[in-house]
Amino acid sequence: MEREQDKVNKYGLFGKDIGYSFSRGYFEEKFDRLQINAQYVNFDVPDAKTLQEVLLVRSAIGYNVTIPYKQDIIPFLNRLDTHAAAIGAVNTVKTEDDGTLTGYNTDYIGFRDSLLERFGESHFCDFDETVLSVSSYKCLILGTGGASKAVHYAMQQLGVDCTFVSRKRSNNSLQYEDLNEQIIKDHTFIVNTTPVGTFPEVEMAPAIPYQYIGDAHIAFDLIYNPEQSTFLKKALQQGAQIINGFRMLELQAEASWSIWNS
Repeated sequence: MEREQDKVNKYGLFGKDIGYSFSRGYFEEKFDRLQINAQYVNFDVPDAKTLQEVLLVRSAIGYNVTIPYKQDIIPFLNRLDTHAAAIGAVNTVKTEDDGTLTGYNTDYIGFRDSLLERFGESHFCDFDETVLSVSSYKCLILGTGGASKAVHYAMQQLGVDCTFVSRKRSNNSLQYEDLNEQIIKDHTFIVNTTPVGTFPEVEMAPAIPYQYIGDAHIAFDLIYNPEQSTFLKKALQQGAQIINGFRMLELQAEASWSIWNS
């Protein structure tokens, strides 16, 4: 009976070196505010094998997933919802009543809705979640990991054409060395989905030609610690509007909570 009670009241986060994590503090504050008898545990796992071993215990009814396991976790799940399958990355897992695991992605919701809150009327006034939108905007996505896939999916919903930028050239991406004045000027949104510039290496920033950024650009960094990354500082100095990842995290966390309790 005690073990079942522990299961009902436990949520957690899978990641590596996650002592800094936003999620635990956010949900512990939420539990206190709503007077819920629950706990949120950081499962700091060193590799995918350990991740699988922890999952087999099924000790929580809901998990978040962060770097570097958003893609690695997929083979250990029983099913994916439609959006997670399309994105190819998972940041939310629900333990079903029968003990099976379903993977979801709420990163795209957090990213998309943070943009809609900020620019809905001016940039995405015709957005409808059931219909693919069309806009004249373009986006450079820095990075090709799990978070970049969610950003791409959200931008597709908003009708924004995307180009990936990576350290390695592929059929689907540019290299950082390819970026020039015309490419930067053609892309209103520049989104950093890499961990470059996060605490403690806060002086670092993606290697893009910031001198070509101007007041028509919107720079979005998924990093939230520090509040204003070097990437955002450099973009702001050029006149761009800037957004950090904090509101995205809040919105994806609330979407995860809704999934766990549905």
